Parts: sequence; C-alpha cells; structure tokens
Amino acid sequence: MVALEGDKEKKGDKKKGEDKAAGKEEIKECPECGSKSLVRDYGKAEIFCADCGLVISENIVDLGPEWRAFDSEQMSRRARVGAPMTYRIHDKGLSTIVTWGSQGQGQRLKKWQQRTHIANTTERSFIFALSEIDRMACALRLPVNIREAASMLYRKAMKKRLIRGRSIEGITSALLYITCRQYGVPRTLEEVREISRVEQKEISRAYRFLLRELNLKVSPASPVDFVPRFCSLLNLGGDIRSKAIEIIKKAAEAELTNGRGPIGIAAAAIYIAAILSGEHRTQKEVSDVTGVTEVTIRNRYKELSEQLEIDVLL
Repeated sequence: MVALEGDKEKKGDKKKGEDKAAGKEEIKECPECGSKSLVRDYGKAEIFCADCGLVISENIVDLGPEWRAFDSEQMSRRARVGAPMTYRIHDKGLSTIVTWGSQGQGQRLKKWQQRTHIANTTERSFIFALSEIDRMACALRLPVNIREAASMLYRKAMKKRLIRGRSIEGITSALLYITCRQYGVPRTLEEVREISRVEQKEISRAYRFLLRELNLKVSPASPVDFVPRFCSLLNLGGDIRSKAIEIIKKAAEAELTNGRGPIGIAAAAIYIAAILSGEHRTQKEVSDVTGVTEVTIRNRYKELSEQLEIDVLL
C-alpha cells in the first residue's frame, strides 16, 4: 500500500490527461465512502479507494512512456526528445534543423542545410500544398487530426501521380472537404470555396476525380450534423438546437429530406425552431450563416411546416 501511495504521488500529474483520453469524467472521490484518497495502480490498470478498497475504475490508460528506467542514467539514455512525427511537414518533421549560431561554422552549416532541405521542384510544390492545407484548415478552425488526415491523403494522391497537370489549390481544397466529410466535421462546400484560391467548379471537379481515383467512400451529409454549429453562429440556445434536430428527424421519417440538400433542411429547421421558441431570426440572418439562399430557406420552411403540420406564427 505504501508503494502504491508513492506511485500515486509520482503519477498524479497524469490524472487529468488520462481521464480525457479515456473519455470519462474526472474521478475526484470514492462513491462508496466519499474519501478523496484515490490510488491509481497502472500495473493493474485500476483506480481504487485507499480507505475502503473499492475498485472505482478499470482499464485506465497509462500515458507515460512504454519503457522503464531505474536510475537517472538509464532515463537519460532511453528518453527520446524532439517533436513527434507529423504528416503536415514534407519530411514528417524527422530532419535535423541547424539553428543560427554565433560561430562562423554554424552559419555555414545553416546555409547548406537550407539549400539541401528542399531538393527539387516537386518537393517545393509538395511543401506549398501542405502549407495550403494548413492555411485553409486554420481559416476553417479545423482540429489537428483533420489536417493530418488531409495531408496523408495528399501524399497518397501524389504517390499515385494524381497531382500532375492539375491545380494544387483545387486538389488541396477538395481533399480538405473530403476529410471533413469522412470525419463528420460539418463544413459546406461554399465555406471551403470562400477560403480557397479557386472557384467552386474546380473544387467540385477535383472532388469527384479524387473520390474515383483514390476509391474513397464518403457518406451523405446529414442535416443534423450542421445544426449545432449554425445555432452557435446564430447565438441560439440548446433548446432550439434540440427542437431543430427533432424537426429534422420527423422530416426524415416522413421522407421529406430525400433529394434535398442537407444544409437547406438544417437551415429551415433552425428557422422554424427559433420562431417556435420565441427567438425569431430572419431568413436573411439564417441565409448569411448557412450559405443557403433565402428562397431555398423559404421553400423548405413551407414544406416542413405544412407536411409536419407545424403551426408557425410569424
């Protein structure tokens, strides 16, 4: 028990990260006796109470290194330093970077390193493509995993020689849109076009080409996926969000969503839900946020309200 309590103090700083990685709420006290003296036994992958012995959680994840060191010499020998490998950098971040130094030798090495770091035109184009993915992902506020996946897809397309003779901006825009669809991150084609340097027609053409050549499967977007973000942009609360999702589900059951754009359905459902909740938003406000025309919102709104028999009082 003494050893385990020492282990608790030693690994206590891992608690928060481990709980987040496991997707669980942070455990602060024993549900049986209310004690806050909890022990994390990474050998048995358990969290138990030091007072009553109740096992509170099992299969916890140890986020520490996979190796063990029994003294400082072993730790310094086995520890690895440096940034992790990433697909967002053309050399995956594995090359050695020479920094500027006060010595003349260091400056010469830095110049040679800059000259040899980028070998040819193909590599320059590759670096530009990865920077474009990162730029657009930043503008769209996409998480790191989306950027990594899009960069990996670009490497795959480049390996199959699909980039040659095509616009890098069009390919990167289409790949980012594909990745968002695959990971269920709602971003419209119009949003991608706004931050891209090419027209929507070119992005659509590259999108279809990449789906075919890379044999990628993209499930149809659901109107429900767009509701939380659109409601947030319109400063609408959780009750309106829930009501809009409920309207969409009823519309899907009545087959009113078949053959219609998911964004238009989501926009109309939010418009109706906001009116029913007493937080009216104009069709223009909804149109500006969703990118759907006011005519489309008006048509979908009439269809949903009439077919679902929703009494909407403007």
